Amino acid sequence: MPQSLGRVLGLLELLQAHPGGQTVGRLAERLGVDERTVRRYALHLAELGIPVEGRRGRYGGYTLAPGYRLPPLMLTDDEAVAVLLGLVAGRRIGLSTAAAAGETALAKIRRVLPAALRARTDAMLGTLGFAAGRPAPAPATATATLLALAGAAHDRRPVAFGYTKPGGEPERRRLDPYGLVFHGGKWFVTGRDHDRGEGRTFRLDRIEAVEIVEGSFEVPAGFDPAARVAAGLATGAWRHEVSVLLDTTVEEARRRVPATVATLTRTPSGVRLVARAERLDGMARMLAGLGFDFTVESPAELRDEVAALADRLRAAIGRIDAGGTG
Repeated sequence: MPQSLGRVLGLLELLQAHPGGQTVGRLAERLGVDERTVRRYALHLAELGIPVEGRRGRYGGYTLAPGYRLPPLMLTDDEAVAVLLGLVAGRRIGLSTAAAAGETALAKIRRVLPAALRARTDAMLGTLGFAAGRPAPAPATATATLLALAGAAHDRRPVAFGYTKPGGEPERRRLDPYGLVFHGGKWFVTGRDHDRGEGRTFRLDRIEAVEIVEGSFEVPAGFDPAARVAAGLATGAWRHEVSVLLDTTVEEARRRVPATVATLTRTPSGVRLVARAERLDGMARMLAGLGFDFTVESPAELRDEVAALADRLRAAIGRIDAGGTG
């Protein structure tokens, strides 16, 4: 936890310990900061929703509203760890719609934990690390947008909203929102697009001014929003459409090919992998790395890239043999 946030919570501790209030000078002395900083901390507490009252005059200071006291939050060790790790991990992977919201929520929860449990969870947070890097930052999703679409999906109500593609002009869209999905650091909503008459997926950070419109809808039986978003990303607007027949089972293929990379279909001759790719040389390397025998169905240029990759690998073996006989 940042040192400044710890001192803000320290101010709250002092105010709770002295119901009659404390002068700004005394608070500054106890916290080891100047009086201007104490006033900033008091404002921060007010922004957290804690009723801090200022007293004017020569010996002015701060006190909490009469009768105010936060009760302990009675969580088991497992529950506290689950909640705090969820907040920290959410910020780490970009799940929070606003960084400040995650920080203030963490502060509030930590403040009302019993002292012994707070000490243990502070130790955990102080030593926690992440081996994986953060995803590339995406434009923030407005909390109001997320909540409005989630409510519409829950209540089966159509929506209208403004949608802006990169480099394009805003346009009005109407949608039956079947569900929301968080994937790769971004929020998506998927459902039936009224104007196109078919299923579509939209990024929430490109949506604004969500409105509930008249009507209702039913979600198709068996519809899986996460699978729909993954399939849409796998067949996105890339330059080349690829079809390859893998000599394996669907179950084995799914262990090595993510749903966001390609769609897999069982056929009498094996498993058909369908995907889109920007570079065919990269697709050739990916296929070679799967470890399955395969047959390129299309495009013909992919066969050329596979052959070129095979030539490079044979040349590498030749260089190794030549080096070993020197």
